[in-house]
Formats: sequence, C-alpha cells, structure tokens
Amino acid sequence: MKPLLSRLSRRTDRPYNRRLPAIHRLNLEAAGEHAVQGELARDSRLAMVEAALLAADEPLPPRRLADAAGLRDAAEARKQVQRLRELYDRDGTAFQVEELAGGFQLLTRPEFHPWLTRLRRTGTDLKLSGAARETLAIVAYQQPVTRADLEAIRGVQSGELLRLLMEKGLVRIAGRDDSLGRPVLYGTTKKFLQVFGLRSLRDLPEIEDLPPPKGKSKKPEEGGESAS
Repeated sequence: MKPLLSRLSRRTDRPYNRRLPAIHRLNLEAAGEHAVQGELARDSRLAMVEAALLAADEPLPPRRLADAAGLRDAAEARKQVQRLRELYDRDGTAFQVEELAGGFQLLTRPEFHPWLTRLRRTGTDLKLSGAARETLAIVAYQQPVTRADLEAIRGVQSGELLRLLMEKGLVRIAGRDDSLGRPVLYGTTKKFLQVFGLRSLRDLPEIEDLPPPKGKSKKPEEGGESAS
C-alpha cells in the first residue's frame, strides 16, 4: 500500500495545468490569440465552429452557429465556415460542410457512403415507395396544397400516404385554405430539405428539367400517340 501511495503522491506533485481540458485551452487561446503552427491548424474561433458543427444533429443557421461559437455575428460565422471548408479540401479529409435547410451541417463526403452504411445496419434509413415519392413531389412543387387538389393530380386517394409522410417528418400541416370548409393545407418540412440536400425550396429542379418517367417521352411527337 505504501509504494502505491508514494507513486500517487509523486504524480500529484506534478503541475496540474500541464494538460488542461480542451475547453480551458480554447479559453486561454481566446484570451491571448498566440500564433498557430501549421497551415492545417485551427485557431480558437475555427476550433469552436468545428466543435459546434460536430456536436449538432441538424443544420445550424449562421446566427445560431455564431452564438454557439462565441462569434460576433452571422457574417463572421459564414467566414469561419468557409475557412473550415478550405481547410478540409486541403487536408483531404473525409468531412465536408454543406449548407442545408437554411443552416450548415458537418457531413461525410459522398464517396464514403458505401463503407459507412456497413456500420449502420439498423433499418432506420428513409425508404419511400413510388407512390409516396410521387405524393411528396406533388406536395413539394404545389405547396401549400390541399388533399383534394393533391388527389385530383394523382387520381387516387392519398390520405394514408400523407399520414405516412407526416410520420416520417417530411410533410407538415401548413395552415388552412380560405375555401369552403377551410381544408388543411400541406407543405414540406425542414427535414425534407435536409434529406434531399437542399438549401431552400428554390433549389428544387425546374419541372421542365426533370427526366420523363421510364417508358414515356418528355413531349409526345406532334400527330403521334402519347405513351400510356
């Protein structure tokens, strides 16, 4: 017992601040911003931005990112994000910062997806049937849209599909229409933007630019029969 106590006492005699916790080291750097060695090194502001993006499970708007990292404003947050992007590109890292759903999110690069899926065989991946994808596309392009208008476009009942899409967090109730009976209006969610990699609804492709369904021509030739 005595040898063990003597070893412990010798260990406690060492300076306690030889290796401070990371948060204290960042605070010390912020107090006196000393020179950082190496082109890939992070200063305290960049390190805090990187840490905030790593900890977040959803895109962080610039204002919220600035608050989390102790930056002046949203413009400073955008500047630090651009620095981080450039650093990741030079470093050849597996990570990238994407602008999604009105905020920034730290993601792995697409080329690593096949390997990462092997680590996550939980069955929680978002899978939609063709009918669900069709319903979601109509909501995305026609929103805010009533169920009656949606069903008029699809030609079939769509109540169950709307319920499914709402359960998956892709569709939300966006208000009520002013028509008789004030029917519910449906629209897409922030998660919809996040899942499909969109910064905003303005990033949706133009309908004219979308490829035609399989087996159908984009525009039937004049005088010919349209594909069924």
